[in-house]
Amino acid sequence: MKHLLPLVLTWLAAACTARIGHQLGAVDLRGQHFSTEVVTDEAGREYGLMNRTTLTQDHGMLFVFPDAAPRGFWMKNTLIPLDILYFDTNRRLVSTQKNVPPCKADPCATYPSKGPARYVLELSAGTASRIGAQSGDVLKIDGDVETAQ
Repeated sequence: MKHLLPLVLTWLAAACTARIGHQLGAVDLRGQHFSTEVVTDEAGREYGLMNRTTLTQDHGMLFVFPDAAPRGFWMKNTLIPLDILYFDTNRRLVSTQKNVPPCKADPCATYPSKGPARYVLELSAGTASRIGAQSGDVLKIDGDVETAQ
């Protein structure tokens, strides 16, 4: 039972920070497990992690798009630095924007993918380097996020 407590606390923390309309989920990348908020609608993608003041190292936000296309994310009203990881239809890492700074006022820069992406994972800045993320890494997603479209 003791080993379940950290997992339960992680899920509770994620539930408290999850926005209405976001599913809770989990992903694995390079042997690291992250609880995630899964965002599949346009309004959720536009809002993302805006106005948050913290993001734990084991938590992130997974954006799921209906198709693979070049993507660009911006940091308007995002108060925490992030790593933005772009994955293709096969969930392979195609590009990474590391240590993207917060942006509290316009103009805010856009951080594009280097290729078509269907999944985008935002994590605390420094996480991609800490886990050694590199092009071609496969993102494992717990559950079926495709049905949430």
